Amino acid sequence: MVLIPAFNEEKTIARVIKEIPKKILGIGEIKIIVVNDGSSDRTIEEAKKAGAGLVVSHESNKGLGVAFRTGIENALKAGADIIVNIDADMQFNPKDIPKIIRPILDGKADFVTCTRFKDKTISPEMPFIKKFGNNVFTKLISILAKQKFTDTQCGFRAYSRETALHLNLFGKHTYTQEALLDAIEKGMRIVEVPCVVKGQREGKSRVVENWFAYSTKALLIIIRTVRDHRPLEFFGGMGFALFAAGTISALWLWARLLAEHIIDPFMWVAYADVILIVLGFLLAVLAMIADMNSRQRKLTEEILYRIKKQEFEK
Repeated sequence: MVLIPAFNEEKTIARVIKEIPKKILGIGEIKIIVVNDGSSDRTIEEAKKAGAGLVVSHESNKGLGVAFRTGIENALKAGADIIVNIDADMQFNPKDIPKIIRPILDGKADFVTCTRFKDKTISPEMPFIKKFGNNVFTKLISILAKQKFTDTQCGFRAYSRETALHLNLFGKHTYTQEALLDAIEKGMRIVEVPCVVKGQREGKSRVVENWFAYSTKALLIIIRTVRDHRPLEFFGGMGFALFAAGTISALWLWARLLAEHIIDPFMWVAYADVILIVLGFLLAVLAMIADMNSRQRKLTEEILYRIKKQEFEK
């Protein structure tokens, strides 16, 4: 199943659909689903005329993250064994779909993502701010995932059925970073495949209209994902940092008191130390409670996975 989220893409949606391969070695049937995210132009008409097998529409624009979840749900209902997500603006080449799904067909991956930067010979030209932002987010995700990636923002991806059944996403604005972290936390094997990608989209980007706004929203999604999956590290790390800072400062103040028999003019430091130590202790307690809740979350997600597997049984 080739999934195409679209929002006002009447100029390019037909070209994307028409260039999707009709036959792929190892695949018995290829279907196309377009998720129309509240378009006000002729996106629906152009998609149907070009041969989209299924068009699902949102009454209003809900965001790429929501459109992606809608597409995944409908693809699973349709019985897809592999789901390929590709943009509707011709930034990616649909003829690269066989390359993207090959690691899944070969049993080497559960989740395959296109990378624009692994092969330097085919890296696209793009504005400095965009490339810088991509590099920052990629390094951040690599650190959090404890796995080296070269491109974590690319939306051209392939998911096995099992991976799609396990995904539980919440972001509305985008999904790329959240899906990657969620899949990693659930033990999915992720492989990057270099592809030639256009550095500039045809038309205005629907997601990155403003890099500062996009970065803020994407960072918030990443923080929430880490908080949900690793609460002990998330809250415990902050608690330890505050507790350590307060303790070290208090020891210095105590040493100064022993040596000089005076605290002034650093009495305010003593108050700050008390606040830091108390906050650190409270965050440590919160970390333990959140960790217990995290175990419940894992049980809930396992139940949800089994329900979805039964509901979407082919």
